[in-house]
Amino acid sequence: MIPDHARTNFQTLLRAAGSGDLALMECADAATGETRYVICAVGRDGAEYIFTPFGHLTNGNPYDAYLAPTDQASRSS
Repeated sequence: MIPDHARTNFQTLLRAAGSGDLALMECADAATGETRYVICAVGRDGAEYIFTPFGHLTNGNPYDAYLAPTDQASRSS
């Protein structure tokens, strides 16, 4: 089951995409220093822009980085 905080973040991401308020930023991974390309929602606080990170794009083939829910269940048994 997807937790409420993840659903809330996803809805925020959808609203940002719908209003054209998304950015792709080049950042450094806090733990490794590796370059990451981060999807951010863009907001404003007066004259300042605020970037809220949601996740990064996967290096290489994204199909190699994740398992479908059915694959996870079969691997954990």
